[in-house]
Amino acid sequence: MSNAAPSTTPEVFTEIERSDDFRRLKKKHRSFVLPVAVLFLVWYFAYVLLADYAHDFMATPVFGNINVGLLLGLGQFVTTFAITTWYVMYANRNLDPLAEKIRDQYELPDDDSASAVPAGTAATGTAGSGTVAAEPADGAHADVASRTGRRSQS
Repeated sequence: MSNAAPSTTPEVFTEIERSDDFRRLKKKHRSFVLPVAVLFLVWYFAYVLLADYAHDFMATPVFGNINVGLLLGLGQFVTTFAITTWYVMYANRNLDPLAEKIRDQYELPDDDSASAVPAGTAATGTAGSGTVAAEPADGAHADVASRTGRRSQS
């Protein structure tokens, strides 16, 4: 028998996936990631094609031993870090608040160490025991087995 905390049922995940907030979150994520990924891939393949087919252009000296190919190659690294920074700022501003709203609505844990407890319930259990039961906030017993897919071991 495992001491793992009960997991959220597939029904709860389906409910979350069908919610307007989750759909809005996916749309915001895709509206950033897809265009940026396409633009970066175009930039990357342009660099590769230039390196393969435009040797004279890429070998053009800019200053000293530094040529166009070297600058464009370093530009790939700069672009990668710039996109990462841009995405983190975008996610912090636009995605994380919506994800937090969804997590709070369903009282989903921030990490894998806690169990998911449906909204309107309170988690109870012994700290460090690895077991958590869900009870209604008013203290009455809830049917944990129906939400977690587990049977009570009483």
